[in-house]
Amino acid sequence: MASLTILSTTKPSSTLSFTTPQESKFPAKSQRPFSSTVKFRATPFKVCVFPSNNNDNGAKDDCFSTRRSLLVCISTLPFLFGFHEMEDLSAKALQSDTNTYMLIKEEVRKVVSKGKAAGVLRLVFHDAGTFEMDGNSGGMNGSIVYELERPENSGLKKSLKILDKAKGEVDAIQQVSWADMIAVAGAEAVSVCGGPTIPVQLGRLDSLEPDAEGQLPQESLDAPGLKQSFKRKGLSTQELVALSGAHTLGSKGFGSPFVFDNSYYKILLEKPWKSSGEKKN
Repeated sequence: MASLTILSTTKPSSTLSFTTPQESKFPAKSQRPFSSTVKFRATPFKVCVFPSNNNDNGAKDDCFSTRRSLLVCISTLPFLFGFHEMEDLSAKALQSDTNTYMLIKEEVRKVVSKGKAAGVLRLVFHDAGTFEMDGNSGGMNGSIVYELERPENSGLKKSLKILDKAKGEVDAIQQVSWADMIAVAGAEAVSVCGGPTIPVQLGRLDSLEPDAEGQLPQESLDAPGLKQSFKRKGLSTQELVALSGAHTLGSKGFGSPFVFDNSYYKILLEKPWKSSGEKKN
């Protein structure tokens, strides 16, 4: 077992105090994968005895000062071990998250094909799209599982059912939140269709209730309305266009409905833009 040894050298002192060699061992709180003994050499300290009628304040101050130093030293020992233990726990937590992340990716890949990717990606946006900056509400919190009956979420039950199968396999090994499951699934949906690989950090908590209604951008909004709606979510006009372009994935009328690309974005760049106040010819 690892231990901390305090060694002190001593020397003769006055008749009002006596000194003795001291060696104290403090066992570590937990076993280490290696055996070690950490030695800390303290300054000499004294064990003092003062008669009630003694007036040697200088000796008292000197003795109390050295004894105080020892007490301060001893009081910090738990923190020294605590830092090492915190490092160990952090490393283990990071490794655990990495293993869970790879497990989720593996199970999602088994159930999300190119033909099902569009529905999964839509599920992701409808869960995350409820976020509002002002109240710091909504967002990627898994609340979509309570909101499937809403008109704007029509058709998402099938996508959630697909992920439910994968989540069951993951939960059998390590419990994960719906929020993390949906986030990783969205990234994998993009990847299986030829899009970029998007790393996802785990740690989201699931909401215990649905988000407020009316948080998703309405289909009837015009361009200024959409810009304002996305601005409340912390998204720029460029990001609005990029997200709108994701509708080429799985949509009819496009040459490659199962390929994640920027064809819609290119169309918008090539098409002349007109302000709302400009008259049509």
